[in-house]
Amino acid sequence: MSEAPLTLQGPAGPLEARLLLPEVPPLGVAVVCHPHSLHGGSLGNKVVHQTAATLGHKGFAVLRFNFRGVGASAGAFDAGVGETEDLLAACAAVRARFPGVELWLAGFSFGAYVALRAAPACAPARLITLAPPVNLFDFDALPAPGCPWLLVQGEDDELVPAAAVRRWLSGQARAVDARFLPGVGHFFHGRLNLLRQTLEQALFDSS
Repeated sequence: MSEAPLTLQGPAGPLEARLLLPEVPPLGVAVVCHPHSLHGGSLGNKVVHQTAATLGHKGFAVLRFNFRGVGASAGAFDAGVGETEDLLAACAAVRARFPGVELWLAGFSFGAYVALRAAPACAPARLITLAPPVNLFDFDALPAPGCPWLLVQGEDDELVPAAAVRRWLSGQARAVDARFLPGVGHFFHGRLNLLRQTLEQALFDSS
């Protein structure tokens, strides 16, 4: 695999990004969204990086990018609204670059909220939400995506209680492939290999 920096045109100005490419024509393309912009979230986050690497090793092209106001991306934090617009612009860019292949959408923490917000307009072939902060944002107002949906949540998450995620899931009309990981906190400290294994098993073992 190889990874290169690039700049996307976003609705608030340039967006800093990195594109991971497999050595063969990609099976699909994935866009991975980072955690909260005001709390150190960026495309360099280790959970985002691990997710991108896992998908890349499975033959996907993977785009990581900084939301508005993070790193070299123009603009200012917009509580998920503008970030959703950023994500839709990123999805449009990769669809133009990789026509005819599936688009997968993934997000960690705040990025999971943004990914779920964008899913109806982006229409991904698959959605991946990691530690979605259902207790911090209004997830109840978001419609379910019209695609297969994987959710990965740590049982020992100190920021997003697993019980809160279970309560929210119980109200979802659409089936969600929910994987609750014992001994895992919000940032997957020391458990990135378990995250990789979980993603591989959930997304690829049955294919």
